[in-house]
Amino acid sequence: MLKDKKGIVLITSYIVIVVLTILGAAFMSRSISEIRIAEREKNYVQALYIAESGIDYAIKHLRDGVSSGQDSTTLNDSTNNPIGYYNCAWNRIGTSSKWEATSSGFVGDTERKIRVELQPDTFARYLYFTNDEHFHWQWLKIAVWFTTGDLLGGPLQTNSHFHISGDPAFSDTSFHLPVKSEDGYITYMNGGWTINSTAPSNAPTDNPDFQEGLLLGADRAPFPSKALDLRTAAVHDGIMLTGPTTIVLKDDGTMDVTNPHQGWTTENIALPENGALFVNGGDLTVSGTLNGQLSVGTNRSIIVPDNILYNNDPRTDPSSTDTLAIIAERDVVISENAPYNLEINASVMALGNSFTVEEYWESPAKGTLTVYGGIIQDERGPVGTFNSGTNEKVSGYSKNYQYDARLMTNPPPFYPTTGDYVLASWQEE
Repeated sequence: MLKDKKGIVLITSYIVIVVLTILGAAFMSRSISEIRIAEREKNYVQALYIAESGIDYAIKHLRDGVSSGQDSTTLNDSTNNPIGYYNCAWNRIGTSSKWEATSSGFVGDTERKIRVELQPDTFARYLYFTNDEHFHWQWLKIAVWFTTGDLLGGPLQTNSHFHISGDPAFSDTSFHLPVKSEDGYITYMNGGWTINSTAPSNAPTDNPDFQEGLLLGADRAPFPSKALDLRTAAVHDGIMLTGPTTIVLKDDGTMDVTNPHQGWTTENIALPENGALFVNGGDLTVSGTLNGQLSVGTNRSIIVPDNILYNNDPRTDPSSTDTLAIIAERDVVISENAPYNLEINASVMALGNSFTVEEYWESPAKGTLTVYGGIIQDERGPVGTFNSGTNEKVSGYSKNYQYDARLMTNPPPFYPTTGDYVLASWQEE
């Protein structure tokens, strides 16, 4: 009987050992499998990052003026051990203004390939951009302010610093970018008068609403002085005019043009074939409703006497392709006789001076200036005045500036560029 019990215990022990061995082997096998899966997943992610490094390399060389090329580079970890490598190449797409870049990232036996289209970045990427937040009049340098009631929705940057009075609001629901200022401070009207990148010198009572944050000390963006691409395009397949010119845009895709040098009085003509019109040696007056894609410019100033609208408003019609650029190598000026509430659908650029309202300090208080697109200017021009004690409007317009997000990747024709490049498309193959 004892021997039988010992035999049963021995058999049971063997069975337990076998089961534990099987379980241990299964656990080890599963652990090894999970390690391999984790390794493959790590390689899969790293291969994408490495491929994107190849695209970054191509963009850097495009910025440096290298229009085509290829490269193969190994990337190492912090201990200088190789992680993987990429093969990249970039070339212009035909005669277009776009480039194609491809990059394959390799980690172990894992490969991931990216193909992107790149295009020159333009100042149409901004809702609002200034080279200087001051207005120069004769020998005076006048600060221009954002005040209570001002609403700005879109990418916003200055190569200067902002002046804030009251409670203006800044948002960017399309791209969620912070408001950017090259200087490390803001000037406030009430309470503390400056704030640096870490803390206010004194707590201001002004309360701007930077809904996507504020970045002080941002990199400076070089600002152009001429619309060279637009000039050239107007000569080739566009329209080049001489002397004072008035354009009234029509919702049928044409425009009425008055130009004494050509002998035209409300001459109805089609939009230029390539979307480029430039006036040399005279101011340009623009109003009306645009149906199409157009950039108008002058080496003098542009006058806006009335509303400028899109025939197909992209805020209600997502399929709209109407886009307009208004580019003056001096000022863009809203006429003092413009409507009480004025709307401009365009990306507006004043290369030589400012976007401003004629006699802004003498005009009665009007309604709201709505700009759907962007305002880019060398020196910030006033569009009205306000009571610094109450922040109530005294003359001119309140501001409602909203960004047209289409302009980030589909700017109007021949818009001045920033020297950078942006993604027009991205796909993994």
